[in-house]
Amino acid sequence: MTTRNNSDRIGAQATVDTPAPNTPTEDTESTPFQFVTPTEFVELPSQGKYYPEGHPLHNKETVEIRFMTAKDEDILSSTTLLKKGLAIERMLKNVIVDKSINTSDLLVGDKNAILVAARITGFGSEYCPKITCPVCGAHTELEFDLSDATLKQGGTSETFSIEMQENNNFTVSLPLSKAAVEVRLLKSSDERKLMSLLNQRKKQKTDQTTLLTDQLKMTIVSVNGETDRNAINGFIAAVPALDSRYLREALADVAPSIDLKQDFTCSSCDYEQELEVPFTADFFWPRR
Repeated sequence: MTTRNNSDRIGAQATVDTPAPNTPTEDTESTPFQFVTPTEFVELPSQGKYYPEGHPLHNKETVEIRFMTAKDEDILSSTTLLKKGLAIERMLKNVIVDKSINTSDLLVGDKNAILVAARITGFGSEYCPKITCPVCGAHTELEFDLSDATLKQGGTSETFSIEMQENNNFTVSLPLSKAAVEVRLLKSSDERKLMSLLNQRKKQKTDQTTLLTDQLKMTIVSVNGETDRNAINGFIAAVPALDSRYLREALADVAPSIDLKQDFTCSSCDYEQELEVPFTADFFWPRR
């Protein structure tokens, strides 16, 4: 059964990050004004269960972040970092208090939870992106309250034939091919690689979209115990669409995540749908 804690909300109680006396802090300058940036503890969807021993987040239920500052806004506005797709990653690294945490190793669900919490500290919980109706194409501004987000710890499923292994990977039994496929959870670095591949194909102006197969190549560890990458890639190229969809949905069901879904009703055609909150440019660059 998928575990969902509906009492969990993004944005825990703020604390004050007070350095020890005579201890130098990063970017400390001598000024007539001494402001102490508040911090808060963000609950991780994974509860630290899927990080290996020795990882700074192993079995850690929370991570401490400091509130966003004007310096973080500078990072998000850096033309160089934006072009390289590193602005958000650099900001994330800047706000996490424990510098031993490598942001590239964060599970995608944990990363998203931290990003939402950071965004709330910097710009508030109100988020109003423009939604395009999939039926009539009309644009509607929808208001989301990010503080209403809930956490899904994942790990088990009542819908799909998937089991967690001792190494924190999952084995999925596919319904059509009957193959036993071992998959792993995606990390922040994997997500960045997928976006890089997508952007490369856009620049090449190719009509071929391989986002789904690229994602499968990153998540699949073995097929029926076979770990050879050529064999796995051959399986991905030939796997029935039914099994491919089943595999992706099964992994999404057990992956720890932050639930940002909300009901949407088109103001033009009255079409109704449950939508995932879109992470558009307005998320960290809200319109004034």
